[in-house]
Amino acid sequence: MGRVLVVDDDEVIRQLIAVNLQLEGFEVHTAVDGQDCLDRVGDVGPDVITLDVMMPRLDGWVTALRLREGHGRGAKVVLITARAQEDDLRRGREIGVDAYLTKPFDPAELIRVVRDLAGVGSAG
Repeated sequence: MGRVLVVDDDEVIRQLIAVNLQLEGFEVHTAVDGQDCLDRVGDVGPDVITLDVMMPRLDGWVTALRLREGHGRGAKVVLITARAQEDDLRRGREIGVDAYLTKPFDPAELIRVVRDLAGVGSAG
């Protein structure tokens, strides 16, 4: 269906996102922070990357910027974060992220956004 790289330093949230996407038929890979994401993106070749903002080693902002500078190989980027201030939304737009979801997020909305960005239709 599509390949997704889920990036979050919180194991519970990372697994929640991964399981929801796997249940919808996506091939899911995970990374624990931004540096792990950049290290793995070339091997995984994701269609979509879900990316937390607040992470150790390399935060989501820097990671998204590096993905946009060519490390992402054309993958769509969804920021998933508790940071929902207007400045954060504007910063995401400036970097060129494709979608922005705030925590707590609705799993159905997450699936819809990832499906749309991956270019796949609804199941059923």
